[in-house]
Amino acid sequence: METTIHLGEMRVDVVLKDIKNVHLSVYPPHGAVRIAAPSRMTLDLIRVYAISKLGWIKKQQQKLRAQERETTREFVGRESHFVWGKRYLLSLMEADAPPCVELRHKHLVLTTRPGADEHKRRHVMEDWYRTQVKLATEKLIAKWEPTLGVTVSGFYVQRMKTRWGSCNSRAQTIRLNTDLAKKPRDCLEYIVVHEMIHILEPTHNERFQHLMGHFMPDWEHRRQVLNRLPVRHEEWEY
Repeated sequence: METTIHLGEMRVDVVLKDIKNVHLSVYPPHGAVRIAAPSRMTLDLIRVYAISKLGWIKKQQQKLRAQERETTREFVGRESHFVWGKRYLLSLMEADAPPCVELRHKHLVLTTRPGADEHKRRHVMEDWYRTQVKLATEKLIAKWEPTLGVTVSGFYVQRMKTRWGSCNSRAQTIRLNTDLAKKPRDCLEYIVVHEMIHILEPTHNERFQHLMGHFMPDWEHRRQVLNRLPVRHEEWEY
């Protein structure tokens, strides 16, 4: 069941489903609010819960609205692109061979077959970024599994519009955003550890906070760095 409640001028989208706990989310770019709640909860109880979180909601909305947005990328020569937090200028080349992407000094060289349009260039770049995240994540999981005492049964990298990562604690799988390849490596490591700890603790309760602080003492700094960086220029949906 889906419905909407209003707290003054604030709209809150509500989804009732077969879950145990209430989940409150504030989504970019404009701070849309969504609550997923157990089917047994009444709208009156959900309204009381939302009111109790108003301060947090408004704080998250302010952060999202103030966050810098990337300019729209057209994948043309000398356009700026980021790889692991560093800026590169895009260089375009054509060759009668499989498309590829290479880092050469301060240039990101994108080679496509003759006549490739913007859509094709974008697709090649997305695949390349996805591969970078996959390769880096394999090493990070191998590093952190023995430290955390967990096993990741699988991970997936995809374009995600509302979050940097997610975890299915029951299946012990994690999902990561392709765009993490554009951010500093420390940010990817923070997200990987964050999602791996969710295998131990599915919620963001005090135990989760304690585990993050114990295994990655500077996690809050890494999160702040990630949250300050520009995000993709588009209307994110959920």
